[in-house]
Amino acid sequence: MNNVLVKFHNEAPEPGVNLLYSVIAARYNGLWIFVRHQDSDTWELPAGHIEPGETPYEAACRELEEETGATDYVIDEVSVYSVTTQEATRYGVLFFAEIYGMGDFYDKSEVKEILTSETVPVPMTYPEIQPRFFEEVFRYIRK
Repeated sequence: MNNVLVKFHNEAPEPGVNLLYSVIAARYNGLWIFVRHQDSDTWELPAGHIEPGETPYEAACRELEEETGATDYVIDEVSVYSVTTQEATRYGVLFFAEIYGMGDFYDKSEVKEILTSETVPVPMTYPEIQPRFFEEVFRYIRK
């Protein structure tokens, strides 16, 4: 992905803008959580599509539980974001979660591996995008 522009929006997008994704920067015992999907050899933040009739918050909770096995957590909205490529501009919502309890269950049909780390692992699935998400989450945490 070349020429990727990531923006964070203080206000809700204009009417008619479709929020497509919920992305969660999640921390457990002071370490960041990353997932590796079955069809991938790269790491990414827990995330997923917002289903019809689902709010971004509901999607974030569902994806966090499905992809990490989180059972007890506090999750906050950080920002609406947009990612613009040559093809299109897509919108989503970035969340921060502090996880207090993890179960053994996560969707193993989707997630191959879970990693907890102090730093962002390499290789990342979206290296032009996810570091920007972390910058925004760090700003949010420092507020």
